[in-house]
Amino acid sequence: MKISRIICIICFIVMIYPISINATSNEENWEKLDQISDQTLQMVKQERYMDAKQLLTHFSNEFLRMNQREQSFSMDELRIISLTHDSAFEAVTSTSLSFEERINRVTQLRLVIDAMRSEHQPMWTEMEDSIMTTFGQMKETALEGDHETFNHLVTIFLSKYNMIHPSITVDITPADVQKIDSHIAFLDTYRNEDLKAATRVQQLEQMELDLKNMFERMTEDEADPSLIWVMISTGGAIILTLIYVGWRKYKGDKQKRQKQRDYDER
Repeated sequence: MKISRIICIICFIVMIYPISINATSNEENWEKLDQISDQTLQMVKQERYMDAKQLLTHFSNEFLRMNQREQSFSMDELRIISLTHDSAFEAVTSTSLSFEERINRVTQLRLVIDAMRSEHQPMWTEMEDSIMTTFGQMKETALEGDHETFNHLVTIFLSKYNMIHPSITVDITPADVQKIDSHIAFLDTYRNEDLKAATRVQQLEQMELDLKNMFERMTEDEADPSLIWVMISTGGAIILTLIYVGWRKYKGDKQKRQKQRDYDER
C-alpha cells in the first residue's frame, strides 16, 4: 500500500512540475520586461535620456530572446509591443519632442507591458478618474457652447486616451476597441465643426457610457485563468490518486477475503 501511494505522489509531482517551471520562467521574463520599462520611464522623468536609450536597447534584446524561447506572442501582440517600443525609442532620441510627449510615449510602453503581464485590473485602468474627469469637463463646455475651451479639453482628452490605447487593444475585444475608436474619430473630426449642440451632446453621452462600461469591465474582480488551470490540474491529479489508492485498497481487501474463504473451506 505504501509503495502504491509513493508511486502516485511521484506521478503527481511529474505532472505538475513542468507546468510550474514553465509558469515561473514566463513570469520571470515578464517581470524583467516590466522592470526595464518602469526604469526607462523613471529615467525619462529625470531627463536622463541616454540612460533611457540604453534601457530601451536592453529591453529590445530581452524581448527578442523571450520571443525566441517562448514563442508565445500573437502577431498582434508582437506588433503592439514593437510599435510602442519604437515610439518610446524615438521619444528618448528625438530633440524635437516636448518633455510631456516623451513621458506619454514611454508611459505607453510601460502600460502595454503591464497589460500583457496582468490578468486583471491592469495599470491603465488607474487612469479612469483622470480621463473621465477631463471628459466630464469637455461635455460641460459643449453644453455651454464654449468652443475654445471645448477644443482645448478635446486635445487633452485625446492625449490621455492615446496613452492607454495600445493597452486597451491588448485587454478588450476588437469590437469594443472599434466602438470606442469610432467615437474618438467622430470627436476629433468634428471638433471644429458647427454641429447642433444636441447632436454633439448625444454623441458625447453615448461615448461616455461606452467608456464607463470599458473601465467597469476591466476593474471587476475576475478569477485568474492561470489559477483556475492550476486548481483543475491539482484537483484532477488528487482525484486520480484517490481513485487509484481506493482501487488498490479494494483489490487488497478482496484478495484477503478470498484467502480467508479458501482457508475456511479447508
